[in-house]
Amino acid sequence: MDNIIDGIAQHGYVVIENAIPTDIINNLLLDCQNNQAQFTPAGIGRQQGLQLNDQIRKDQTRWFDSNNLAQTEYLSVMDQLRSEVNRQFFMGLFDYECHYAKYQAGDFYKKHLDAFKGRSNRVLTTVCYLNSPSVGGELVIYAEDSTTVLARVSPKAGTLVVFESERFPHEVLAAQSIRYSIAGWFRTNNSLAGIIDPAR
Repeated sequence: MDNIIDGIAQHGYVVIENAIPTDIINNLLLDCQNNQAQFTPAGIGRQQGLQLNDQIRKDQTRWFDSNNLAQTEYLSVMDQLRSEVNRQFFMGLFDYECHYAKYQAGDFYKKHLDAFKGRSNRVLTTVCYLNSPSVGGELVIYAEDSTTVLARVSPKAGTLVVFESERFPHEVLAAQSIRYSIAGWFRTNNSLAGIIDPAR
């Protein structure tokens, strides 16, 4: 946990191998493999603005519903991280949402930002990998100029990536075979008149 905090403090992003215990990773991968029918084509945008565009992204997603031990254990790890980030940086992170992502051979997600300044309550992005790195589909993180490559992350099972959502453009290169990961976002609470901002 200290390595994650230090990386965020120094660079705004961090890549940690073996961050998630192997037994949790294995159970999450089984959860993906045993529930193929629940994956749906991923869109871009949110809520009313959601649209499908396979020129930008071609993956499939399945949102967590916390209905099994694997998901619950992973969410518990993320909640520990949320608490520590709040303690160190006073970010006011209120909630965490995440989904599985499935990339088949040739699938990709072109360069994008997860949040735009002043227009989203997504503060920190997380990516956790569930496969062998041989499946391809590396994550490329760019500097704020959208050109300079800061990191090229091999999708190795157990690796966790954390970065500031509105600061770093990133993309997923084309996968070579089926690749599973978990994309998630720590969010602040944009409540209005006492109504809590929904997670999706």
